[in-house]
Amino acid sequence: MPAASAEVDDLLVTLQRERDQLQLLLDVTNAVVTQLDTRALFAAVAPALRRFCSADVAAIALYEPDAGVLRHHVCDAPEDFCREPERPKSADRSLGGSASGIVFTTGKPRIFSLSELAAFPESAFILERGIRSACSVPLATAQGIFGTLDLGAFAPGVFSADQFPLLTRVAGQIAIAVRNACSYERIEELNAQLAREKLYLQDEILSEHQFDEIIGRSRALGRVLHEIQTVAPTDSTVLISGETGSGKELVARAIHQLSARRDNAFVKLNCAAIPTGLLESELFGHERGAFTGAISQRVGRFELANRGTVFLDEVGEIPLDLQPKLLRVLQEREFERLGSTRTLRTDARLIAATNRDLATLVEEQGFRQDLFYRLNVFPVHVPPLRERREDIPMLVRHFAQQFARRMKKSIETIPSETMDALTQYDWPGNIRELQNLIERAVILSAGPTLDVPIAALNGRRTTTAHHDNEMPTLEQAERRHIIGALEGTNWVIGGPNGAAVRLGMKRSTLQFRMRKLGIARPVQRH
Repeated sequence: MPAASAEVDDLLVTLQRERDQLQLLLDVTNAVVTQLDTRALFAAVAPALRRFCSADVAAIALYEPDAGVLRHHVCDAPEDFCREPERPKSADRSLGGSASGIVFTTGKPRIFSLSELAAFPESAFILERGIRSACSVPLATAQGIFGTLDLGAFAPGVFSADQFPLLTRVAGQIAIAVRNACSYERIEELNAQLAREKLYLQDEILSEHQFDEIIGRSRALGRVLHEIQTVAPTDSTVLISGETGSGKELVARAIHQLSARRDNAFVKLNCAAIPTGLLESELFGHERGAFTGAISQRVGRFELANRGTVFLDEVGEIPLDLQPKLLRVLQEREFERLGSTRTLRTDARLIAATNRDLATLVEEQGFRQDLFYRLNVFPVHVPPLRERREDIPMLVRHFAQQFARRMKKSIETIPSETMDALTQYDWPGNIRELQNLIERAVILSAGPTLDVPIAALNGRRTTTAHHDNEMPTLEQAERRHIIGALEGTNWVIGGPNGAAVRLGMKRSTLQFRMRKLGIARPVQRH
């Protein structure tokens, strides 16, 4: 019976050992298939090895062909093992002056006793920390040996040759994983390099584009560019609609540059930025003494733009009493300077832009119907930035390089998390808001990575990115509320049944809020 009991005990020990070996292989396999980062791989593999062979320290040495040395990476060790003034967690070992160097050179696993370790000058560090025995196994793949798996113990005689078959299998798996991890890291480096090169070359590519000031390749923008190409060769009046900051002036410039008038003046005027009393003088000019303060003759924008293009931004802000004079210029090509009876002629092409719904203004008698029809010969609608999100990364890179050159900085990378946040944001201020944010980011960036103050976006994101249980911001709620009221009145703002009455505010107040929130009536397309 005692003999039978001993056999059972031996069998149990053997089964336990085999189970431990299988568990080790499983742990290593799991680490190999889930880790592509070399440091994470080292950290995941080492504890399993330590459990299998009672090692106190585990390290991997990788061959550096340029330097001709093995670079050690300590994977698993007591917390104070590497603690020494200025002692890094990786160190270089010569091929002939270290235990791992011998195994790398011969390609055979080997156990080292205390006396054998003491023969290597480069083992002094581990001996000072109490290592009394060591084992090293080559890391080999079909391409050859490129490193070693090194184990150390604080007690002598811990390792035995019968552990070599399993350690060799483990080392083979680790070798493949390290190769893959190193290849992955190299690919990541190359991708980062390509991204930097793309960032540098973006402006050169764009400068060869037919519309070198208009950035983007989205379908919505492509439709606008097609309309620009269609209308530019003609002399027809163009009405550009779109929210504030969406790039209406760039569209107007593109039309001018693609027209036969490109060699003549492109004269612009923001009608909302000029006091009503001075707007007529800005448009048509005035004679000396025409009004108080008119101490000299002034040439108006239509006269300056003769044979060129006049761009009137925010044309919906032109007062009703001045609109007939603008209509006359469009129809007869004639006007008089303020304070003069002499009729002048002009061959200026008019491109107008507005962020307001002129059709609604006509219904509210805030804009002349005949002038609206004369302006609306060829309408072009510029989509807001939230409707062309695929263009945001290109715009970000363009503005980053533009401001970096101006500030004599070098912006090489833009974090993917930052780009995702910028793409998800609604941009109520459209491209102008994006441009201002990127300028601020370049100012804040101390290094080659663009440091965008994401907090400045106030947590506003596209509504499709919100979960149902998240509260919208106050501005988002106000925007939805106003749009709901406008849609309920068919976008009629004033009058007893208009949206202003429904919202309990004055029409001028509602119009101000609409401009601030970038709300405009959708252009009807047939």
